[in-house]
Amino acid sequence: MLVELKKLIEANPLFRDKLQFPNLKSSRLRTLINQSLNWQHQLCKNPRPNPDIKTLFVDHSCGQPNGARAPSPANNPLLGSIPKPGGFPQLGAHGPFQPAPTPVAPLAGWMSNPPAVTHPAVSGAAMLKHPRTPSAANPSMDYPSGDSDHVSKRPRPVGLSEEVNLPVNMMPVTYPQSHSYPQDDFHKAVARTLSQGSAPMSMDFHPVQQTLLLVGTNVGDIGLWDVGTKERLVVRNFKVWELGKCSMALQAALVKDPTVSVNRIIWSPDGTLFGVAYSRHIVQIYSYHGGDDIRQHLEIDAHVGGVNDIAFAHPNKQLCIITCGDDKTIKVWEATSGTKQFTFEGHEAPVYSVCPHYKENIQFIFSTALDGKIKAWLYDNLGSRVDYDAPGHWCTTMAYSADGSRLFSCGTSKDGESHLVEWNESEGAVKRTYQGFRKRSMGVVQFDTTRNRFLAAGDEFVIKIWDMDNTSLLTTIEADGGLPASPRIRFNKEGTLLAVSTVDNGIKVLANADGVRLLRTLENRSFDASRSASETVTKPLINPLTAAAAAAAAAAAATSSGTAAPSSITAMNGDNRSMVDVKPRIADESMDKSKVWKLMEITDTAQCRSLKLGDSIRTAKISRLIYTNSGVAILALASNAVHLLWKWPRNERNSTGKATASVSPQLWQPPSGILMTNDTIDNSPDEAVHCFALSKNDSYVMSASGGKISLFNMMTFKTMTTFMPPPPAATFLAFHPQDNNIIAIGMDDSTIQIYNVRIDEVKSKLRGHSKKITGLAFSNVLNVLVSSGADAQICVWNTDGWERQRSRFLQIPSGRPTSNILDTRVQFHQDQQHCLVVHETQIAIYDASKLEPVKQWPPRETSAPPITHATFSCDSQLIYASFLDATVCIFSASSLRLQCRILPASYLPQNISSNVHPVVVAAHPSEANQFALGLTDGSVYVMEPLESERKWGIPPPAENGSTSNMSTPPNGASSSDQPER
Repeated sequence: MLVELKKLIEANPLFRDKLQFPNLKSSRLRTLINQSLNWQHQLCKNPRPNPDIKTLFVDHSCGQPNGARAPSPANNPLLGSIPKPGGFPQLGAHGPFQPAPTPVAPLAGWMSNPPAVTHPAVSGAAMLKHPRTPSAANPSMDYPSGDSDHVSKRPRPVGLSEEVNLPVNMMPVTYPQSHSYPQDDFHKAVARTLSQGSAPMSMDFHPVQQTLLLVGTNVGDIGLWDVGTKERLVVRNFKVWELGKCSMALQAALVKDPTVSVNRIIWSPDGTLFGVAYSRHIVQIYSYHGGDDIRQHLEIDAHVGGVNDIAFAHPNKQLCIITCGDDKTIKVWEATSGTKQFTFEGHEAPVYSVCPHYKENIQFIFSTALDGKIKAWLYDNLGSRVDYDAPGHWCTTMAYSADGSRLFSCGTSKDGESHLVEWNESEGAVKRTYQGFRKRSMGVVQFDTTRNRFLAAGDEFVIKIWDMDNTSLLTTIEADGGLPASPRIRFNKEGTLLAVSTVDNGIKVLANADGVRLLRTLENRSFDASRSASETVTKPLINPLTAAAAAAAAAAAATSSGTAAPSSITAMNGDNRSMVDVKPRIADESMDKSKVWKLMEITDTAQCRSLKLGDSIRTAKISRLIYTNSGVAILALASNAVHLLWKWPRNERNSTGKATASVSPQLWQPPSGILMTNDTIDNSPDEAVHCFALSKNDSYVMSASGGKISLFNMMTFKTMTTFMPPPPAATFLAFHPQDNNIIAIGMDDSTIQIYNVRIDEVKSKLRGHSKKITGLAFSNVLNVLVSSGADAQICVWNTDGWERQRSRFLQIPSGRPTSNILDTRVQFHQDQQHCLVVHETQIAIYDASKLEPVKQWPPRETSAPPITHATFSCDSQLIYASFLDATVCIFSASSLRLQCRILPASYLPQNISSNVHPVVVAAHPSEANQFALGLTDGSVYVMEPLESERKWGIPPPAENGSTSNMSTPPNGASSSDQPER
């Protein structure tokens, strides 16, 4: 076989002169197999005399002889050598408090003698990843772990099988091998797919209504879904209810950075309240009154920094709220009035999670901190009762089984090693360590328990399931793919449904057999009810996030139905702040269906055409992007000062030779192999401001990256000339529409220089801004130059004498402080009289002759992600806008109303970082429905609608019958030239 493989490889020209074959002795493969089998079986107490080669393919285990079980801990002689430190409280086992001589009265049964020093996380046997207890006669030997990609060393006793889970100091009995379960027990079926719109961070099912699901996201949104009907009942975007009553620290934090995430969302035990813990200081409590009726109940400025967890408890038969935060404290609040009852201090790191519980009449709280410490507290002011280290020493959460009898924790270390364990509360020791985390986790692993039987954790793009009584991994669930590396998971209280977050900012609801039956029952009820109602009127479902758009079209259309829209871009058409309270309308069934306007939403790759441009050159963030004026190529400038040029071939599949998402272009380089690389200062191009401008004939590009301005020949990539060494450095470049030898150059010292390339002379220097220039646009109809700056000011200059005609500052929406993600940009409409102004907080269209806004679209809520860039389509009928959450929105330019929304999952791969997003958008110069995106990871995507659709949705109906006063040029008309992006 080796000879034949060698011949096959040598016959392949791709491998010729590239591979060198080693000299192998005969039977080398057999030797390796034998060595592996010997290694695998040498530590078994009962090794097979003739082991099967198939055991090498899985984690191996040799059973006990005659089916006997391993000895129980009570009879195991090895237990005598293990010291037993004080443990977690065996709460309620010994009755009420006992008097003690120490100031802190420990609960009897927690610690017989309170230790003076901190305990280790577990006893000596439980300190290992695979707990083992070596005897004195068997010294430890080191072996590399076989279930990790990262070779590490751990103590391992000779004479004990790596695979056999001996019950030493871990469990009362050892369960042989794995149990068999009917497939009905597992949540294999994807019963629902819900589009949340932003990444779910926390989920919780209602304790009574099994199909009601609360969701909190990474942009501060909360949503309430009825999984049975697939309807999103409620969506709320983060908003401080009474900012004036909040601390100055919170107000300052929101001004500095308005982005807020939900860290935890949870129902109260009876489902009449739910709490939301945010990444900034506050907790909000809502009351729930059924259906879509939620009401503001309490807003608590709870912690300095993030609130990392929230829980409900009933100490002294009174409902309380428990929170923990970055300020290293745990606080207890009365749930009716919000009065603070206790503050627990003692952690030396931010507190990551809390787990309240009770046994008999004893109420207590476990807490974990980011230094790995676990502490337990009673509802008093006497400090923590125990102090232990969690496996992993970092992010750890704790949870009890449904009946409250068993305690589990799941934690992930800073190195990505995850640990799922069961605790012995009486000894404070790890009772079981569950196996199955083979690779370093890419995120913090979240886990849940269900039905006093199973544990589940999201890891390695799947859901992993364990039997609570068996440390071996029971099964994995892929949920048809599309899961993130560490998906968020949550069972409903009956264990029939499992909610799982997805990479496309959605949620998949998995169901076992009982869950499927439950959902089918609800579907049948819904169908019967709708059939009855349809005899008289139709009540269409409403999409809360498109309610604002639909409301404006009420005179002509009913509200649209369909999957719920993303909530990260809120109130897209800006009509109604209280859009989530809009009720479904009753519409005559005889209504003309053709008049119903629908927002087009692109949620997956099958709904549009996207093409990632190939890149053999290692690049950084794409800072600037533009199509050539002929439309046959795309030019990009990366943040490492290197230019990339993609050219489309003319062939049978692409007869025009123009850019298209259906044919891959070539990354073009001249035969010399040289690159167009800008001059930089101090070898730090990533920190520079990058800019370029393309000549009308596509022959030259003027470009700068913090150093001198360079003029490149686009055919040969040769540098024709360099000029204007800094300081000041160029920040924006624009060719004069009637003379390619005249260039307007925006500078980082706030000036604009009008430069004549032919005579190498600055003709004029314009002063009017106070910060660097971020945008320039010429109008050859009005004979003006419009400039924008980092000072949020827009200026209009007469191109005859270069005098400033007028200026004004942008009105930043209240509650939307800027974060310098995007500078102000300007671009002229095709009519050369209206100007598009883009800022991270708004998109606006101005009448350039008066410098007055005609239309404006600001995100309505402070939690909406910033706009990273926007541009007109080539016919100025659309505006393509990208956002910080990687969403792309397409607006009708005539009304500035949302026409289409493209979610990241429709063009980005599933395994991409959540931090990757577009920073620049470019429109094709002749194909109005094609645009390109330049991303933070250096990639470029070309986007087009499906050939069957041919366009990005239908323009929304005019608002109140109004029409835009922007004219549409005749076919073939074009703007002076493309904007520099």
